Amino acid sequence: MPTTIHHITAANAGLLANVDPDIFDHEIDPAHLAAYIADPRHAMFVAVEDGLVVGQIRGSVHLQPDRASDLYVDNLGTAPVLQRRGIAAAMMKAMLAWGEAQGCTYAWIATETDNEQAKGFYAAQAFERGTIAMFSKELN
Repeated sequence: MPTTIHHITAANAGLLANVDPDIFDHEIDPAHLAAYIADPRHAMFVAVEDGLVVGQIRGSVHLQPDRASDLYVDNLGTAPVLQRRGIAAAMMKAMLAWGEAQGCTYAWIATETDNEQAKGFYAAQAFERGTIAMFSKELN
């Protein structure tokens, strides 16, 4: 059966009941999922094969006061055994099209500096490597 890409909404969120364990960083929390889906500035696309979610990509629109909005692609995962089959590229294509439909004129993504596989994938998708440093802080 071919892989299909779905934009997750309240109507089809049940697809997330059967997910490959390697594509999300943590278990899906129903309350967090509902809030995410309800926010029109957030989007999640999943790849489904034989009833199993084998890939996911999430993104959000960042509104800007001085220019058009941009699309931040904040997470991407594909089941390791299915990588290099075009699944991530298909999900990225869907996410970028969604971002453009939201009025975004720029898309960006971050990854760990030692994640060679991700860096290669993003370069193959015509993303240019930037020179930013990321800082983070846990909030209580």
